[in-house]
Amino acid sequence: MTTNTSDGIEPDAEGTEAADQVFEEIDNRRSLTGVPLVAVAAVGILFSAFQLWLGARGFVFEFTIPGFGTVRLASLASLQIRAIHVNFALVMAFLLFPGSTGSGAITRRIGALPALVRERAGDSAATRVAEAVRGAVWWGFVDEESTRITPSDLALILLSTFPTAYYVTQYDEITDIIRVRGLNGAGTLGEIVPWLSFAEVGFLTEYSFAYLMGVLAILLVLEATRRALGLLLTLLVSLFLLYAKYGYLLPRDLPVARTFATSQLRWNQIVQNLWYTVEGILGVPVGVSVRFIYIFILFGAFLEMSGAGKWFIDLAYSITGTRKGGPAKASVVASGFMGMLSGSSVANTVTTGALTIPLMKRSGYSPEFSGAVESSVSSGGQILPPVMGAAAFLIVEYTGTPFRDVVIAATLPAIAFFFGMWVMVHFEAAKYGIGGLDRDQLLDIGPHMRRGWFYLVPLGLLLYYLVIARLSVGRAGWLTIIATVALIAMVAAYNERTGPYLVGSILAGYALFVVSLVSLGVTPIGLAYGAEAAEYGAVGALSEAATSLPTIIAAISVVFLLADPRGDAPLLDLDDGVVDAAAWFDERTDFDIASSRAGQFGSFVLKAMESGAKTATIVVVAVAAAGIIPGVIGITGLGGSLRALIISVSGGSLVLLLILAGLAAVIVGMGMPTTVMYIIIVVLLGPVLPEFGIAILAVHLFVLYLGLMADVTPPVMVAAYAAAGIAKSDPFDTGKQAFLLSLNKILVPFAFVFSPGILLIRTTDGQGSVLTGADFADLGFFLPEVVAPIVAVFAGVYALGVAIIGYYHTDVRSGSRVSLIAAAVLLSVPGMVLLPASAAFGIVGVDVALYSVTNELVARGVGAAILVVGLVRNRRRAGGDDYEEEASNRRGQRDSSTATTR
Repeated sequence: MTTNTSDGIEPDAEGTEAADQVFEEIDNRRSLTGVPLVAVAAVGILFSAFQLWLGARGFVFEFTIPGFGTVRLASLASLQIRAIHVNFALVMAFLLFPGSTGSGAITRRIGALPALVRERAGDSAATRVAEAVRGAVWWGFVDEESTRITPSDLALILLSTFPTAYYVTQYDEITDIIRVRGLNGAGTLGEIVPWLSFAEVGFLTEYSFAYLMGVLAILLVLEATRRALGLLLTLLVSLFLLYAKYGYLLPRDLPVARTFATSQLRWNQIVQNLWYTVEGILGVPVGVSVRFIYIFILFGAFLEMSGAGKWFIDLAYSITGTRKGGPAKASVVASGFMGMLSGSSVANTVTTGALTIPLMKRSGYSPEFSGAVESSVSSGGQILPPVMGAAAFLIVEYTGTPFRDVVIAATLPAIAFFFGMWVMVHFEAAKYGIGGLDRDQLLDIGPHMRRGWFYLVPLGLLLYYLVIARLSVGRAGWLTIIATVALIAMVAAYNERTGPYLVGSILAGYALFVVSLVSLGVTPIGLAYGAEAAEYGAVGALSEAATSLPTIIAAISVVFLLADPRGDAPLLDLDDGVVDAAAWFDERTDFDIASSRAGQFGSFVLKAMESGAKTATIVVVAVAAAGIIPGVIGITGLGGSLRALIISVSGGSLVLLLILAGLAAVIVGMGMPTTVMYIIIVVLLGPVLPEFGIAILAVHLFVLYLGLMADVTPPVMVAAYAAAGIAKSDPFDTGKQAFLLSLNKILVPFAFVFSPGILLIRTTDGQGSVLTGADFADLGFFLPEVVAPIVAVFAGVYALGVAIIGYYHTDVRSGSRVSLIAAAVLLSVPGMVLLPASAAFGIVGVDVALYSVTNELVARGVGAAILVVGLVRNRRRAGGDDYEEEASNRRGQRDSSTATTR
């Protein structure tokens, strides 16, 4: 793990060391060297190349050779592509994560066996046998130092290719026989692979080859899940598998057990459903990973490896660093940017926290508060458009909502959350008199923007492709990656000497494409490949040629790089990981890549592809394992039973149902990847909430927000633990403060569930759609149901921030804190008060419907009045206070308390 900054803010050595240590503790990946490292990189690059081909050309693998013709290698079906996708992830998981480090229950006993035998039998043959057994197990299965690939890993990699090979070569049997007659009708090993008929002994003669491959695939997914994601998720998925087989044994005469009892299923039915249909492992989650998730993870990797991450961090400090509490405010901005790219709360916490946490501590924030701020905002990065976490793409698939609509809907709630964080770090700074950094410690924003403004181009293009051009998510991601590569190629090739020639050549290339389109109806590239001509006018040719501009820029820039590989590249500032990889390669070969701008560009492309594959591996394994859960729910019919049970438990109360859904999301999300949490909760609760008239997009965003709370909710709070390790603070206190700072992740989703106008959508008969011009013109709807809720939720977030920090010009008293919390609820979620009040009146026999648009406005008005009165009262109370002396006293007391704790 590397931490990057430009020349303005240098990383704290202690913070970087702590971040590296924390990253090693929470990330159980191997530290490989030599041939194994090259093998992992090669597989990762191949994985990314496969996905890039899918993004560019789809499921048909063919290419055209000018003057020769088209060569078709294969045309694969969706399930075959998904099987290959999962296979790549399995191979990467078995390479990256050790199966055992010798600390497990079984390996500990085997490791202790020689000493135990020697104690009883001395230096005998039995002792030598025990030592031989221990040595064989350690050689074959155990990787104590997480530095080598064991023979068992290689065996699992080989085995993982078998189910995929069957899928690719015997797809006709899957579609024509298995789907009609089941797995029992499929061929045996000898029938599928005649030259292996001699191996048909024992159980191999009893089961079809398809059944054996399905069982093998499920077991391999479980093993990869155990390695990459831990035992908790593996046990959960295994429990669902056992439930599918043995759920029929639950007694039907007990009320709760009766709800979960199922009909009896055979193993071949379960295996067929989970591996040979779109209902299980290769279901919706993996399909979304193939089409959307991987390509966007790869885009984030390209952008991060280009140096954009460190540029955004320095930009955040340049903008906010000198303000009151500047380092914490910079953390809010920088972590939002980085979280948007990484899509991981923990990775974001460790990457940006290595810089932001030590700076926050030095400026006066307590270690616990510093860690809490970083972990809280890092967990919020996954809700920040346009590059959101993987769960956002699952929302697209499960709801059928275009990604552009998800981006539009998620924008204001994300801004509200980060606004709340800004408010809280500001008042914490005011409370303790914490200032900002000196301007001479920061980069000047003007030169900084001139040196790296081009990093904003990929994000701008992504928004254009998604929102304006309305391209598919996969296509938009592919085009943005190509644009990013072209951009960095141009940056690598550019300097004062070559700049005019480079720009001139690009313009000439663009002009050539325009002329070719106008005169021949095809681009020069299309002409070489025999593309069909079309008629273009001047405007059409300009527009069509613009789509080829990334190709033109990349091709011409690469020519310049090859012509002068060691020229100066003043704007090129790649991620440290790229530079380190190039230097590592140079040390072991006779090449000199690291000092060559052409070599650095090549290293950037390959390192981004490898990094994207490593990041995606965990996500792909997670969604493959999580796919088993909806598969089991579907085949057992558990979904309908759970729906009835949930409605019964909630008593038909929307408020209680939302609270139960929120608690479930937080609990399930503890220790689970966000994607897995989302899949589980949506499968269980997703069908229920829309019955209450809630827009389905609001339901899914609600689940995502509440699930992210798990990253900072004690006792698991993985992001808070990571931040505490860097801050050297008490983990529980850090987690407690991070939870309080993240309460906006609860307030905001409850607000947009009751008021979908905050999402810029309008709900009609339970169906939500993004606001149109007609909706904006309908002032009777727009003002009370869009403008009022948006203004109110920001005011509510402000009120909650003041209440949590307990400071507004002076300390906020306990009673005032309670009133501010009440104001936050009334402003943001008046329905949480009006609906229970209506129910309470109903209990005493008064039938009154309090929940209406008018009453919501009244409740918001009451909340606003409470907020204004509370703030004015506190400001007047502060009139006689000596602010500087008060803040200094507080700071001294806190520093003394922190020193005592340590």
